[in-house]
Amino acid sequence: MAKFGGNAQKTDYGAVLRELKEKGPGRLYLLWGAEAYLRASFFDEIKRQCLAAGDTEFNHHRLGGAGLTMQRLAEAVDSVPFMGERTLIELRDFELNALKEDDAERFKSIVSDIPEYATLVLLMPPGADPDGRLSTVKRVKKLGKAIEFTTQPQGLLIAWITRRFSALGKQIGRAECERLIFVSGELMLRLIPEIEKIAGYAKGGRVTAEDIENAASRIPEASVFEMTDRLSERNFDKAAALLAELLASGEHPIKTLAMIGFQLRRLYTARIALDNGLGREFVMESHGISYPFLADKLLKAAAGFTKDGLKKAVALCAESDYRMKSASEDDETILKELLLRLAAGG
Repeated sequence: MAKFGGNAQKTDYGAVLRELKEKGPGRLYLLWGAEAYLRASFFDEIKRQCLAAGDTEFNHHRLGGAGLTMQRLAEAVDSVPFMGERTLIELRDFELNALKEDDAERFKSIVSDIPEYATLVLLMPPGADPDGRLSTVKRVKKLGKAIEFTTQPQGLLIAWITRRFSALGKQIGRAECERLIFVSGELMLRLIPEIEKIAGYAKGGRVTAEDIENAASRIPEASVFEMTDRLSERNFDKAAALLAELLASGEHPIKTLAMIGFQLRRLYTARIALDNGLGREFVMESHGISYPFLADKLLKAAAGFTKDGLKKAVALCAESDYRMKSASEDDETILKELLLRLAAGG
Protein backbone atom coordinates (compact mmCIF):
# COMPACT_ATOMS: atom_id res chain seq x y z
CA MET A 1 0.00 0.00 0.00
CA ALA A 2 1.37 3.40 -0.94
CA LYS A 3 1.89 5.84 1.89
CA PHE A 4 -0.66 8.64 1.66
CA GLY A 5 1.30 11.87 1.27
CA GLY A 6 4.63 10.02 1.25
CA ASN A 7 7.70 10.22 -0.99
CA ALA A 8 9.41 13.12 0.79
CA GLN A 9 12.18 13.12 -1.85
CA LYS A 10 10.55 14.27 -5.07
CA THR A 11 11.99 13.98 -8.57
CA ASP A 12 12.30 17.38 -10.23
CA TYR A 13 10.33 16.56 -13.36
CA GLY A 14 10.89 20.00 -14.85
CA ALA A 15 14.67 19.56 -14.59
CA VAL A 16 14.78 16.12 -16.23
CA LEU A 17 12.46 17.30 -19.00
CA ARG A 18 14.59 20.40 -19.65
CA GLU A 19 17.70 18.25 -19.85
CA LEU A 20 16.06 15.98 -22.41
CA LYS A 21 14.96 18.92 -24.55
CA GLU A 22 18.34 20.67 -24.35
CA LYS A 23 20.64 17.68 -24.82
CA GLY A 24 18.41 15.39 -26.86
CA PRO A 25 17.72 11.71 -26.19
CA GLY A 26 20.40 9.49 -24.72
CA ARG A 27 21.02 5.84 -25.54
CA LEU A 28 19.49 4.23 -22.45
CA TYR A 29 16.69 5.06 -20.00
CA LEU A 30 15.11 3.22 -17.08
CA LEU A 31 11.75 4.74 -16.11
CA TRP A 32 9.56 3.75 -13.17
CA GLY A 33 7.53 5.21 -10.33
CA ALA A 34 4.02 5.93 -9.07
CA GLU A 35 3.41 9.04 -11.18
CA ALA A 36 2.41 7.30 -14.42
CA TYR A 37 1.14 10.52 -16.00
CA LEU A 38 4.54 12.22 -15.84
CA ARG A 39 6.32 9.05 -16.90
CA ALA A 40 4.11 8.77 -19.98
CA SER A 41 4.63 12.46 -20.78
CA PHE A 42 8.41 12.05 -20.50
CA PHE A 43 8.37 9.01 -22.75
CA ASP A 44 6.23 10.90 -25.28
CA GLU A 45 8.92 13.59 -25.40
CA ILE A 46 11.63 10.94 -25.97
CA LYS A 47 9.52 9.50 -28.77
CA ARG A 48 8.95 12.93 -30.30
CA GLN A 49 12.68 13.64 -30.36
CA CYS A 50 13.68 10.22 -31.66
CA LEU A 51 11.12 9.86 -34.41
CA ALA A 52 10.17 12.23 -37.17
CA ALA A 53 6.49 12.68 -38.03
CA GLY A 54 5.19 9.52 -39.64
CA ASP A 55 8.37 7.64 -38.68
CA THR A 56 6.79 5.28 -36.14
CA GLU A 57 6.30 2.31 -38.44
CA PHE A 58 9.92 1.49 -39.25
CA ASN A 59 12.06 2.97 -36.48
CA HIS A 60 9.91 2.40 -33.39
CA HIS A 61 10.37 -1.11 -31.98
CA ARG A 62 7.89 -2.13 -29.26
CA LEU A 63 9.07 -5.14 -27.27
CA GLY A 64 8.22 -6.89 -24.02
CA GLY A 65 6.34 -9.69 -22.39
CA ALA A 66 7.25 -13.23 -21.41
CA GLY A 67 8.16 -14.29 -24.95
CA LEU A 68 10.91 -11.69 -25.45
CA THR A 69 14.35 -13.18 -26.11
CA MET A 70 17.70 -11.46 -25.74
CA GLN A 71 18.32 -12.19 -29.42
CA ARG A 72 15.20 -10.22 -30.39
CA LEU A 73 16.27 -7.35 -28.15
CA ALA A 74 19.77 -7.33 -29.65
CA GLU A 75 18.35 -7.25 -33.18
CA ALA A 76 16.10 -4.29 -32.35
CA VAL A 77 18.95 -2.35 -30.72
CA ASP A 78 21.18 -2.96 -33.75
CA SER A 79 18.50 -1.99 -36.30
CA VAL A 80 19.77 0.84 -38.47
CA PRO A 81 17.22 3.67 -38.83
CA PHE A 82 15.34 3.63 -42.12
CA MET A 83 14.76 7.08 -43.63
CA GLY A 84 15.28 8.63 -40.20
CA GLU A 85 18.00 9.59 -37.75
CA ARG A 86 17.25 7.33 -34.77
CA THR A 87 15.67 4.06 -33.75
CA LEU A 88 13.59 3.89 -30.58
CA ILE A 89 13.26 0.62 -28.68
CA GLU A 90 10.36 0.67 -26.21
CA LEU A 91 10.66 -2.17 -23.70
CA ARG A 92 7.63 -2.79 -21.49
CA ASP A 93 6.57 -5.58 -19.10
CA PHE A 94 10.19 -6.67 -18.93
CA GLU A 95 11.19 -8.49 -15.74
CA LEU A 96 14.51 -6.74 -15.21
CA ASN A 97 14.63 -7.96 -11.61
CA ALA A 98 14.07 -11.61 -12.54
CA LEU A 99 16.44 -12.36 -15.44
CA LYS A 100 18.12 -15.75 -15.40
CA GLU A 101 21.91 -15.75 -15.26
CA ASP A 102 22.50 -16.31 -18.99
CA ASP A 103 19.93 -13.71 -20.01
CA ALA A 104 21.29 -11.27 -17.44
CA GLU A 105 24.78 -11.51 -18.90
CA ARG A 106 23.49 -11.09 -22.44
CA PHE A 107 21.35 -8.15 -21.37
CA LYS A 108 24.34 -6.39 -19.79
CA SER A 109 26.29 -6.95 -23.01
CA ILE A 110 23.47 -5.45 -25.12
CA VAL A 111 23.06 -2.29 -23.03
CA SER A 112 26.84 -1.83 -22.94
CA ASP A 113 27.00 -1.53 -26.72
CA ILE A 114 24.00 0.54 -27.82
CA PRO A 115 24.75 2.34 -31.11
CA GLU A 116 24.79 6.13 -31.26
CA TYR A 117 21.65 6.13 -33.39
CA ALA A 118 19.55 4.05 -30.94
CA THR A 119 17.59 4.86 -27.78
CA LEU A 120 16.48 2.00 -25.54
CA VAL A 121 13.79 2.84 -22.96
CA LEU A 122 12.91 0.33 -20.23
CA LEU A 123 9.55 1.07 -18.61
CA MET A 124 9.09 -0.92 -15.42
CA PRO A 125 5.69 -2.58 -14.86
CA PRO A 126 3.24 -0.68 -12.59
CA GLY A 127 4.18 -1.08 -8.94
CA ALA A 128 7.64 -2.49 -9.72
CA ASP A 129 10.86 -0.81 -8.64
CA PRO A 130 14.31 -1.76 -9.96
CA ASP A 131 16.33 -3.81 -7.46
CA GLY A 132 19.48 -1.76 -7.03
CA ARG A 133 21.39 -4.77 -5.69
CA LEU A 134 21.29 -6.57 -9.05
CA SER A 135 24.17 -6.29 -11.52
CA THR A 136 21.72 -5.71 -14.39
CA VAL A 137 20.20 -2.70 -12.65
CA LYS A 138 23.63 -1.37 -11.68
CA ARG A 139 24.74 -1.61 -15.30
CA VAL A 140 21.70 0.29 -16.57
CA LYS A 141 22.12 3.02 -13.95
CA LYS A 142 25.82 3.35 -14.76
CA LEU A 143 25.34 3.61 -18.53
CA GLY A 144 21.99 5.40 -18.79
CA LYS A 145 19.46 7.60 -17.08
CA ALA A 146 17.42 5.98 -14.29
CA ILE A 147 14.46 8.18 -13.36
CA GLU A 148 11.82 7.50 -10.71
CA PHE A 149 8.64 9.45 -11.41
CA THR A 150 7.47 10.34 -7.92
CA THR A 151 4.37 12.29 -7.04
CA GLN A 152 5.00 16.03 -7.23
CA PRO A 153 5.65 18.55 -4.44
CA GLN A 154 2.62 20.29 -3.02
CA GLY A 155 3.22 23.63 -4.73
CA LEU A 156 3.71 22.14 -8.19
CA LEU A 157 0.74 19.81 -7.85
CA ILE A 158 -1.55 22.64 -6.72
CA ALA A 159 -0.37 24.78 -9.64
CA TRP A 160 -1.08 21.90 -12.05
CA ILE A 161 -4.57 21.34 -10.59
CA THR A 162 -5.28 25.06 -10.87
CA ARG A 163 -4.27 25.08 -14.54
CA ARG A 164 -6.42 22.03 -15.32
CA PHE A 165 -9.48 23.69 -13.77
CA SER A 166 -8.70 26.97 -15.54
CA ALA A 167 -8.63 25.16 -18.90
CA LEU A 168 -12.16 23.96 -18.09
CA GLY A 169 -13.33 27.49 -17.27
CA LYS A 170 -13.24 27.10 -13.47
CA GLN A 171 -11.26 28.81 -10.73
CA ILE A 172 -10.12 27.01 -7.59
CA GLY A 173 -8.41 28.19 -4.41
CA ARG A 174 -5.47 26.67 -2.59
CA ALA A 175 -7.57 25.27 0.26
CA GLU A 176 -9.89 23.56 -2.22
CA CYS A 177 -6.88 22.10 -4.09
CA GLU A 178 -5.60 20.70 -0.81
CA ARG A 179 -9.00 19.21 -0.11
CA LEU A 180 -9.06 17.55 -3.54
CA ILE A 181 -5.58 16.07 -2.97
CA PHE A 182 -6.71 14.77 0.41
CA VAL A 183 -9.94 13.25 -0.93
CA SER A 184 -8.75 11.83 -4.26
CA GLY A 185 -5.02 11.41 -3.78
CA GLU A 186 -1.95 12.94 -5.41
CA LEU A 187 -1.60 10.85 -8.58
CA MET A 188 -2.26 12.92 -11.69
CA LEU A 189 -3.89 10.15 -13.71
CA ARG A 190 -6.41 9.70 -10.89
CA LEU A 191 -6.93 13.44 -10.50
CA ILE A 192 -7.63 14.20 -14.17
CA PRO A 193 -11.10 12.53 -14.29
CA GLU A 194 -11.91 13.94 -10.85
CA ILE A 195 -11.09 17.46 -12.01
CA GLU A 196 -13.27 17.01 -15.10
CA LYS A 197 -16.10 15.60 -12.99
CA ILE A 198 -15.94 18.42 -10.43
CA ALA A 199 -15.71 21.10 -13.14
CA GLY A 200 -18.84 19.68 -14.75
CA TYR A 201 -20.64 19.51 -11.40
CA ALA A 202 -19.73 23.00 -10.11
CA LYS A 203 -22.49 25.46 -10.91
CA GLY A 204 -20.52 28.68 -10.49
CA GLY A 205 -17.23 29.84 -11.91
CA ARG A 206 -15.36 28.93 -8.73
CA VAL A 207 -15.01 25.42 -7.33
CA THR A 208 -16.06 25.10 -3.68
CA ALA A 209 -15.21 22.58 -0.98
CA GLU A 210 -18.82 21.40 -1.21
CA ASP A 211 -18.38 20.70 -4.93
CA ILE A 212 -15.39 18.50 -4.14
CA GLU A 213 -17.20 16.64 -1.36
CA ASN A 214 -20.20 15.96 -3.58
CA ALA A 215 -18.48 15.07 -6.84
CA ALA A 216 -14.99 13.65 -6.11
CA SER A 217 -14.29 9.97 -5.55
CA ARG A 218 -12.60 9.24 -2.25
CA ILE A 219 -9.49 7.08 -1.97
CA PRO A 220 -9.53 4.53 0.90
CA GLU A 221 -6.67 6.27 2.72
CA ALA A 222 -8.75 9.44 2.91
CA SER A 223 -11.68 7.54 4.42
CA VAL A 224 -9.39 6.03 7.06
CA PHE A 225 -7.93 9.47 7.81
CA GLU A 226 -11.44 10.91 8.19
CA MET A 227 -12.48 7.96 10.35
CA THR A 228 -9.69 8.58 12.86
CA ASP A 229 -10.55 12.29 12.76
CA ARG A 230 -14.10 11.44 13.78
CA LEU A 231 -12.80 9.19 16.57
CA SER A 232 -10.72 12.08 17.89
CA GLU A 233 -13.90 14.22 17.93
CA ARG A 234 -15.88 11.39 19.63
CA ASN A 235 -18.20 11.30 16.61
CA PHE A 236 -18.51 7.52 16.71
CA ASP A 237 -21.56 7.30 14.45
CA LYS A 238 -19.71 9.01 11.59
CA ALA A 239 -16.62 6.87 12.21
CA ALA A 240 -18.78 3.74 11.98
CA ALA A 241 -20.41 5.02 8.78
CA LEU A 242 -16.99 5.55 7.19
CA LEU A 243 -15.91 2.03 8.13
CA ALA A 244 -19.13 0.68 6.62
CA GLU A 245 -18.37 2.56 3.38
CA LEU A 246 -14.89 1.06 3.25
CA LEU A 247 -16.23 -2.45 3.75
CA ALA A 248 -18.96 -1.90 1.15
CA SER A 249 -16.39 -0.60 -1.37
CA GLY A 250 -14.78 -4.01 -1.61
CA GLU A 251 -11.54 -3.13 0.18
CA HIS A 252 -10.16 -6.28 1.81
CA PRO A 253 -10.46 -6.07 5.62
CA ILE A 254 -6.75 -6.91 6.03
CA LYS A 255 -5.79 -3.99 3.78
CA THR A 256 -8.23 -1.71 5.62
CA LEU A 257 -6.74 -2.77 8.94
CA ALA A 258 -3.25 -2.05 7.63
CA MET A 259 -4.33 1.47 6.68
CA ILE A 260 -5.93 2.02 10.09
CA GLY A 261 -2.81 0.81 11.87
CA PHE A 262 -0.58 3.01 9.73
CA GLN A 263 -2.74 6.05 10.42
CA LEU A 264 -2.79 5.40 14.17
CA ARG A 265 1.01 5.12 14.21
CA ARG A 266 1.20 8.50 12.48
CA LEU A 267 -1.20 9.95 15.04
CA TYR A 268 0.96 8.55 17.83
CA THR A 269 3.98 10.32 16.33
CA ALA A 270 1.96 13.53 16.07
CA ARG A 271 0.91 13.21 19.72
CA ILE A 272 4.56 12.85 20.73
CA ALA A 273 5.35 15.95 18.67
CA LEU A 274 2.62 17.91 20.47
CA ASP A 275 3.76 16.73 23.91
CA ASN A 276 7.39 17.67 23.23
CA GLY A 277 6.99 20.83 21.16
CA LEU A 278 8.54 19.20 18.07
CA GLY A 279 6.10 20.59 15.52
CA ARG A 280 5.11 19.81 11.96
CA GLU A 281 8.61 19.11 10.61
CA PHE A 282 9.14 16.23 13.04
CA VAL A 283 5.91 14.56 11.91
CA MET A 284 6.73 15.05 8.22
CA GLU A 285 10.24 13.67 8.56
CA SER A 286 9.19 10.73 10.73
CA HIS A 287 6.65 9.43 8.21
CA GLY A 288 7.89 10.79 4.89
CA ILE A 289 4.96 13.20 4.59
CA SER A 290 5.62 15.73 1.86
CA TYR A 291 2.49 17.89 2.17
CA PRO A 292 2.45 20.27 5.16
CA PHE A 293 -1.36 20.44 5.24
CA LEU A 294 -1.51 16.67 5.87
CA ALA A 295 0.87 16.99 8.80
CA ASP A 296 -1.26 19.83 10.17
CA LYS A 297 -4.36 17.62 9.92
CA LEU A 298 -2.54 14.87 11.83
CA LEU A 299 -1.50 17.27 14.58
CA LYS A 300 -5.04 18.59 14.89
CA ALA A 301 -6.50 15.09 15.12
CA ALA A 302 -3.79 13.91 17.53
CA ALA A 303 -4.84 16.64 19.95
CA GLY A 304 -8.06 14.69 20.49
CA PHE A 305 -6.20 11.62 21.81
CA THR A 306 -3.86 10.94 24.70
CA LYS A 307 -0.45 9.37 24.12
CA ASP A 308 -1.42 6.33 26.17
CA GLY A 309 -4.71 6.03 24.29
CA LEU A 310 -2.92 5.99 20.93
CA LYS A 311 -0.33 3.54 22.21
CA LYS A 312 -3.16 1.21 23.22
CA ALA A 313 -4.89 1.76 19.85
CA VAL A 314 -1.76 0.72 17.96
CA ALA A 315 -1.54 -2.41 20.12
CA LEU A 316 -5.21 -3.19 19.40
CA CYS A 317 -4.47 -3.02 15.66
CA ALA A 318 -1.59 -5.46 16.07
CA GLU A 319 -3.86 -7.80 18.03
CA SER A 320 -6.56 -7.57 15.34
CA ASP A 321 -4.00 -8.27 12.63
CA TYR A 322 -2.87 -11.41 14.46
CA ARG A 323 -6.48 -12.58 14.82
CA MET A 324 -7.20 -12.05 11.11
CA LYS A 325 -4.15 -14.00 10.04
CA SER A 326 -4.26 -16.83 12.55
CA ALA A 327 -7.88 -17.42 13.57
CA SER A 328 -11.02 -18.58 11.81
CA GLU A 329 -13.00 -15.51 12.84
CA ASP A 330 -14.71 -13.33 10.24
CA ASP A 331 -12.38 -10.49 9.19
CA GLU A 332 -15.15 -7.88 8.94
CA THR A 333 -16.36 -8.76 12.43
CA ILE A 334 -12.84 -8.24 13.77
CA LEU A 335 -12.68 -4.80 12.12
CA LYS A 336 -16.03 -3.75 13.56
CA GLU A 337 -14.97 -4.96 17.00
CA LEU A 338 -11.73 -2.98 16.66
CA LEU A 339 -13.67 0.21 15.96
CA LEU A 340 -15.87 -0.38 19.01
CA ARG A 341 -12.82 -0.93 21.21
CA LEU A 342 -11.14 2.20 19.80
CA ALA A 343 -14.30 4.21 20.51
CA ALA A 344 -14.41 2.82 24.05
CA GLY A 345 -10.76 3.63 24.60
CA GLY A 346 -9.60 -0.02 24.54
